[in-house]
Amino acid sequence: MRTTKRENKSGTVRYLHLAHNEWDPVKGRAVPKVLFTFGREDELDRGAIRRLVASLSRLLEPGQALEANAAPGLEFTGSVPFGGAYVLDHLWHQLKIDKIVGRVGQPKRGRPREMSATERVLFALVANRALAPSSKLAAAEWITHDVHIDALAGTDDDACYRAMDWLHEVKDDLEKQVFDAVANLLNLEVDLLFFDTTSTYFELEEPDAPVTRDEKGHRQDATGEDEDDQGPGGADAARPAGFRTHGKSKDSRDDLPQIVIGMAVTRDGIPVRVWSWPGNASDQRLIRQVKDDMRDWTLSKIVWVADRGFSSDRNRRYLRSGTDAYIIGEKLRSGSPEVKAALSRQGRYQDITGNMRVKEVRISDTERFVICHNPEAADRDRHMREQLVAQLGELIQDSDKLSDFKRGELRGKITDKPGLNRYLRTTPAGKLRIDQARIKTEENLDGKYLLRCSDPKLSAEDIALGYKALLEVERGWRDMKQVIDLRPVYHRLEERIRAHVLLCWLALLLVRIAETTTGDTWPRIRRELDRLHLGTFTGPAGTFQQVTTPTKPQQDLLAQLGIPAPKQIAGLQPAPR
Repeated sequence: MRTTKRENKSGTVRYLHLAHNEWDPVKGRAVPKVLFTFGREDELDRGAIRRLVASLSRLLEPGQALEANAAPGLEFTGSVPFGGAYVLDHLWHQLKIDKIVGRVGQPKRGRPREMSATERVLFALVANRALAPSSKLAAAEWITHDVHIDALAGTDDDACYRAMDWLHEVKDDLEKQVFDAVANLLNLEVDLLFFDTTSTYFELEEPDAPVTRDEKGHRQDATGEDEDDQGPGGADAARPAGFRTHGKSKDSRDDLPQIVIGMAVTRDGIPVRVWSWPGNASDQRLIRQVKDDMRDWTLSKIVWVADRGFSSDRNRRYLRSGTDAYIIGEKLRSGSPEVKAALSRQGRYQDITGNMRVKEVRISDTERFVICHNPEAADRDRHMREQLVAQLGELIQDSDKLSDFKRGELRGKITDKPGLNRYLRTTPAGKLRIDQARIKTEENLDGKYLLRCSDPKLSAEDIALGYKALLEVERGWRDMKQVIDLRPVYHRLEERIRAHVLLCWLALLLVRIAETTTGDTWPRIRRELDRLHLGTFTGPAGTFQQVTTPTKPQQDLLAQLGIPAPKQIAGLQPAPR
């Protein structure tokens, strides 16, 4: 700042200017250059100055902005991200998870446990999954040095592991009470419940040793008592299996041990419950356990929505028992009598969305069948088939000239490529040809999928749109693996692995509530909130912490979530006398 003076009739008038020095090679010295004139000092608009400083501060990193605005005599010692943990903590309290943690798992007699420390560490671990996923050792460092968690100045990995062990012990009770809190907060109508499974692999040389398990996949001790107090399984259901073991990988890593994870999601994408099973668990068995577990929650009628992997006769009978119903995809290439009958029936399609048509066909008294057709998907299927057929034609073009042995080798190579093998046929003489009949059959399936439904009241449109919403659970798996970083899992003990999955579920729950409320994606919300920092200053009077002034986008996010703006001064510690 530079000041100039002028004399007038009333005396001396001082003017304020913003200037900087520039080197003048002619004069051989620095010469001040005025950038902006603020006017008379006695008429200075200090409010405008504050707004200007705030605008300029946005060009700096949050910590730099705090340092630049520090009062004289104060030393800026550092800053940490504040906004993300602040918002997640408020959502945590809105769901009353802090109170739920305080009351579940308490002894029936005697003095209740003090759970405030466990609750804070548990929240910090959930926030870590949503904001900066890492191992529990790294999470303890992050909590202590790289973020501000209210009422938790720091922690260590032992405290993190104790919190996880407690979480594993109270899993069922906590999940039920959290769901009740979410249903009350968001006015959830759990009429459609989507279920799907995924797998996550472990980079191990050997899988876990097999142990006896009950029908729910829980480990049993020598007496047949389930270790998690779930009740013993039947003798026909118990079978030895390691937790991290080989199975059909949905990450295309059949070579590595894995576990199977299931998740139930509402039509709004809110994950209501999560399960973990040994890596060799079969999808066909799992959904029956899931229905039994959800029955214990005394929900009203549920329409289960599941993919084709759960469509066995036994599963369908089980899902429609009681008042429940189902919408399940059917494999068009299964060759079942129902599929053949449904595809052969004539009828008009009904347009329901810009890229979806439906047609209901009557072929059963107990089930309804709806054929869905997506014209855009049909074009993609046709284009993909044309490419595969062209590639296959090039491979077998001169195969008639080959010896029987070489032709057999080529046939074996094509067999390893399902996309190509689908359109290949072998003549009685052993010649390789393109299967024109199969191409014609596939043309009839372009852009189509078939749905079974046991609910007599749902319209064909509701059935199709309900199944289409199954993408929500697939989006949940994608975010679980890519945003919350479900893997790598830095744990060896089964109980810790199960607790890790629960932490990821709780993090996804908070993330989905933030996304549903704001209409924005979590990566964008997180990026904006991470710019809200907490700075620490020291001076003669002591140490205090100050939050950067929320920007307009940050204020809008807080308002949408119903969260008050943070206090500017977050903590004050007087200097010792």
